[in-house]
Amino acid sequence: MDEHYIDRIEKLLGGEHLHKWCTPGPDAIYLSSNDYLCIAAEPVLIEAQAARLRKGDADLLMSSVFLQEGSPQHRLEKKLADFMGSEDGLITQSGWSANVGLMQSITEPGVPVYLDMQAHASLWEGVQVGQARALPFLHNDIAHLQRQVIKHGPGVIVVDALYSTNGSVCPIHEVLKVAEDSGSILVVDESHSLGTHGPGGAGLVAELGLSERVHFRTASLAKAFSGRAGFITCSHKFKGYFLSTSRPAIFSSCLLGHELAWFDAALDFIRAADDRRRALHDNAHRIRVELDALGYNVSDGSEQIIALEAGAEPMTLVLRKALEAEGIFGAVFCAPATPKNRSLVRLTLNSGLTEVEIRRIVQACASIREKVHLADWSSSRRLHLAAAHSKTSVPA
Repeated sequence: MDEHYIDRIEKLLGGEHLHKWCTPGPDAIYLSSNDYLCIAAEPVLIEAQAARLRKGDADLLMSSVFLQEGSPQHRLEKKLADFMGSEDGLITQSGWSANVGLMQSITEPGVPVYLDMQAHASLWEGVQVGQARALPFLHNDIAHLQRQVIKHGPGVIVVDALYSTNGSVCPIHEVLKVAEDSGSILVVDESHSLGTHGPGGAGLVAELGLSERVHFRTASLAKAFSGRAGFITCSHKFKGYFLSTSRPAIFSSCLLGHELAWFDAALDFIRAADDRRRALHDNAHRIRVELDALGYNVSDGSEQIIALEAGAEPMTLVLRKALEAEGIFGAVFCAPATPKNRSLVRLTLNSGLTEVEIRRIVQACASIREKVHLADWSSSRRLHLAAAHSKTSVPA
């Protein structure tokens, strides 16, 4: 605590906290929510949840382990599994518990687990809980992954389909080839691509036609599905095993009826929301192009999550405050969510951004460049080095 409050907050940041916003004004633009398709306030979904509550039936407050075949949760699990092209599936209390429970149940002491260095923290936590060997590989670097697997042998390979820090997309085809060639299990976290990508929002694995070849997909339903739960695709046989071995599943309560009603209605809504998916991707592409033209290095990603990487935490604090002064509220990512000197403000885009709001976002980023010392950012230095290397690599 002394290290946090004295060394970090007082000495490094001058007494200010990276995550404490100023009071937003009435016209503030929030780019910190994961409600990518703007469904949280949809009347039809709210009514589905309210109707379930008005029934007045008492819920069974118990672990999912005790639910019987044919229960409302099991029916929803099958509906979600069919949506994603899987034999069966499991609803968990959160995306965190999905990843921790899955990794704990498929690993054991000594098993090598190859994790992309930007894989979500819950996946790393699950490896630690399972006492397996966490073996990182460089972000989206297939050659490094291959070297690690050759050195340490078959195990479990873990990636995100769409990475939550910078919006980069995993080369799933290439990762799957390494998994299949080595006899390894592949786990793909679809938290930030389920609902937003693929046919009807079924995710990137489904978009690539790999649903039957990827062993497990996990997702937080607190993103595009705008609720609070997690999901794992699996076989029917594995489902029974998981409910007998996963500590988060065994020792946590199942979802309540109104929560199940929300997800059931949300799935129908999302499946038909192609117009919102198009709007989301159009907004992401446009804002990325505009920021690139302004000199921001947003080249690490391509999707609806945009990282403005200032680098050191004091510089990120300056950035956060400068954006807030313009009425733009993003989310600060710093250690342990990022490497120590690669902190950033994450802008999470959504399908509902208006033309006026997009212009405001771009204009805000244009007007603060000098104030936030854009040229001195770690990401800017990487961009300049890459450009210089590109020039020297071109044959005369």
